[in-house]
Parts: sequence; C-alpha cells; structure tokens
Amino acid sequence: MEELKHKKVIQGLLGQIRDQTATLSLPKKIMEVCGTHTMALHRYGLKKILLDVGIDMLTGPGCPVCITPNEIHEAAIELVTENRNFILTTFGDMTRVPTRADSLQTLVPAPDSQVKIVYSPTEALDLARQKPHKEVVFFGVGFETTIPAIALTVKAAAAENLQNFSVLPAFWLVPPPLRALVSADDVKVQGFLYPGHVSAIIGTEPYNFIAEEFGIPGAVAGFEPGDILLALRSILAQMQRGEAAVTNEYSRVVRKEGNRTALTLMEAMLEPKDTYWRGLGRIPQSGLQFKPEYREYDAVNKYALEIQEGSGDLPGCRCGEVLQGKLAPPECPLFGETCKPDSPYGPCMVSYEGACLAFYKYRR
Repeated sequence: MEELKHKKVIQGLLGQIRDQTATLSLPKKIMEVCGTHTMALHRYGLKKILLDVGIDMLTGPGCPVCITPNEIHEAAIELVTENRNFILTTFGDMTRVPTRADSLQTLVPAPDSQVKIVYSPTEALDLARQKPHKEVVFFGVGFETTIPAIALTVKAAAAENLQNFSVLPAFWLVPPPLRALVSADDVKVQGFLYPGHVSAIIGTEPYNFIAEEFGIPGAVAGFEPGDILLALRSILAQMQRGEAAVTNEYSRVVRKEGNRTALTLMEAMLEPKDTYWRGLGRIPQSGLQFKPEYREYDAVNKYALEIQEGSGDLPGCRCGEVLQGKLAPPECPLFGETCKPDSPYGPCMVSYEGACLAFYKYRR
C-alpha cells in the first residue's frame, strides 16, 4: 500500500503517462465513475497534473447520495414528520440534503418521533429490537457495495418476524447509467475509470458491453494515487493500440466473477426495476426493489408512500449536469457562493463523495 503512494513510484507512472499522451491526439476525456476516485484525484493533486498532460477527468454518477432524487428524500421527511412514535435512521450525509420540504437535519419531527444517524443498517435493526413500541425505518441508499448489507438486515427481520422494522430503499445499479451516458449524443466519454468498491461485488464482466458495443476502453482502479495512475496507464495503452477492453488494475480486491455470496443474496431478495436518477432521468432496470415475499419490509409499500418521480432539484442547482460530466462544479453560479459545505444547496456539496465538495475542499 505504501508503494502506491511512494513519490518515486508516482513520478515514474506520471512519466509513463506523459510518454503515452505524447503519441495521442489530446485532450482525452476519461470519466471516473466513483465519487471516492473524484475525492482522491483532488486530494492528491492529480486532477490538475493530469489535465496539464492532456487528460481531462470527468465526474460521473458514482455518488449515491448525489444521484438519489429529491422526491425520495422528501418521502423520508414525510415519514418522520407525519407519523408519531417513529424513528427514521440513516447515514449522516443523507440528513443534510436540502429539498423543497426541508432536510432531515432541520425538520421538526412529529410528536415522539426522531431522526437518528447510524453507521450501519445493523444499528437500525438493533434499535427496532430494543424499541418494539416504535416504528423503525432505515433510509437505505447505495450501490451494489452497500445493498447486500441492507438486504441482510431485512432477511434477519423476516426470520425474527420483526414487524416494526422496514427499509426505505434507494438502491442503484452502476452499469445501466453508464450505458445511458455512452448512448447520449452530448456526452463524449473516451475512457472509464471503473469503481473499485462496486467492482469488488459485481466483478469486471458487467462493464464488458462498454468496450464491446461502444469501443470505449476502461480499467478498474483502487483508491491510492498509484492505483489510479496504473488504471489510467492501462486505458491509454488501449488507446495507443486502438483497442477497447476492461482491465483490472485492482486485482488485490476485485475478481472477474465478483463476490458470489453478496450477488447470490441480492438475487434471492431483490429484483430489477426502472428507476429515476438525478440528472439522468428514468433508466431501465437501473435499480432494485424487494421481491414480493419481502415487500412488507419495504417502507414505500408498508406506508403507501406516493413518490412523485422527477419532481426536480431546487431552482438553480446544477448537480444533475455535474453527475453527467457535462459541467465542472466551479462552472455552476452557486458554487462557493450560495452553495458551500456548511450551507449546501445541492447534494453534490453534501456528500464526501460529491464532486462539488471535492472541488471546494481542494481548490487551493
């Protein structure tokens, strides 16, 4: 791990990348799908260094807090403001997303109700066990990385017949929005830096269609600076050869077949559905929902929530364009003015994986 941060190693990789870009027409637009990659690129100063050699890194839709549309946040707010004896649990950054109906952090709960930050869905399940007189809902947002752990809590609740626990699901699948992006006429992505966390679950094969159908090269990467540069070197090598493939530069964690235990759990409990993404609209089979036998633990079904799809961001927020790689955060008029980390106007400034927060935090 230390080698992947070592100065001489990084300088050597950057030298190889400079040699590669000298043989290619520039600039090359490469999208980092994962928000953790976005943060790493800024934290280590790689964003500017790469741009100087002709590699324009674009932000992708890899932040689950960011791509979850406001109407789902508003449904969570409705649950805790209109129901007594109710505990809504979720991760901390989810509580700070601003909507037309306030945020989970600043709302006024119904009598004897509350919002509680947890660090895992297991904490929410334990809370339901400890407080049988309270309704406990976990607002579960995530990609393939976190979905299995959330599904496992529902499986445990069903086994125990725990009737006061449910999940408000916002489950997203990474490959479908990538198809939507490369199929669009106005997004010109020439390479993909694929996410390490998600790939540890799904493997590398789900990305093959991007290389085979669209001729776009890509590589799975870890999160150290050396990991990222190794993946970029692989992508550039494919460009030099006029080839397109999916290479795995994170083999210490990611396997071609992924994590079969996690995948089997998801296949048993969840089924695909068409889902609406912030900035990308409705994408076929891009989300997951609980199968009928687990539907009683789905808060949308249990509380008959009416979610108005595509109800929209706050006026002026351009987070949706940022998530498509169409807009760099500083190009938004609200960036650093109306929208700051301590007073966010959009979710891309809220989440640790949000592009706006990364640009703001490391802009100096």
